[in-house]
Amino acid sequence: MTSPRLASNTGFGRMYARIVGGELEVPSITTVISQQAMDLGGWHGYMAAKAALEDHRSYRASSSPGLKFAIIRDAANASERFRDDAAARGDRVHNYAENVALRAMGEPHEADEMREILVSLGEQAYADRFDEWWDQFRPTPLATEVTIWNDTVGYAGTLDLVADIAGHTCIIDYKTKGTDRKGRVKSLDHKVVMQLVAGLKAEKSLVDAEAGQWEDWKHGQAPILMGVALGETEVVAQQANPRVLENNWYKFCALKRVWDYNKTLAEEECEVLMPVIPPPLNEAEPSLDEKKA
Repeated sequence: MTSPRLASNTGFGRMYARIVGGELEVPSITTVISQQAMDLGGWHGYMAAKAALEDHRSYRASSSPGLKFAIIRDAANASERFRDDAAARGDRVHNYAENVALRAMGEPHEADEMREILVSLGEQAYADRFDEWWDQFRPTPLATEVTIWNDTVGYAGTLDLVADIAGHTCIIDYKTKGTDRKGRVKSLDHKVVMQLVAGLKAEKSLVDAEAGQWEDWKHGQAPILMGVALGETEVVAQQANPRVLENNWYKFCALKRVWDYNKTLAEEECEVLMPVIPPPLNEAEPSLDEKKA
């Protein structure tokens, strides 16, 4: 599932435990990557302006201070609502993709039920495009929604799919994307390379969440790291360039250190800033009033 059983949201981002109900020990891959600053000010402003302009109550707002405040409040939250809606849609599409893989593996699945949910919400096109990609690439799933762990660096995560495609092991990450004005699926963010290489560098993979049973990671030599942009009009699959994997791994490790430092500072029990008082007046030195005299 898209909400891994061993993961929980905390004040430090999403973190993982080794066993159901166990202590949360390490951050998720996406939490580590989120330490990289992003300037979304322009997007937030655009979404707020768009929401205010399209609000059907706007024409009455000039004569009602209360209504004007309500429109401003709703517009200010427009980007958060859009983000939450996109995340929920992404979960539904991921659920369908996971169950398609389970069906291909001969495991119990709810692929038809997951498709019906998408259909009921007008999101069937995502399932249709995914099916086209699946038929075109013909993956043989080896693992789906597999939770991995790296003790050396200290992180965990859940990979969407590990599959054999044309005789090559591929670590695959799905990204549900919108459609641009030309009807093309929007491009993958380059940060997906860090996410994929972190999956490649796993040391353990989960066998049984209830028992806390893990095994050595079998796919650390996978030759292909693939990001798949799932849209309503098309699906675009892209491979991470092997030439940039090493530097993306170093960058990920650096961001993990940033997360460590931030967590350590947040847990400090002492005051971060302390008051400063003026130094005592030296009796041998004349006061300011005496100097003026």
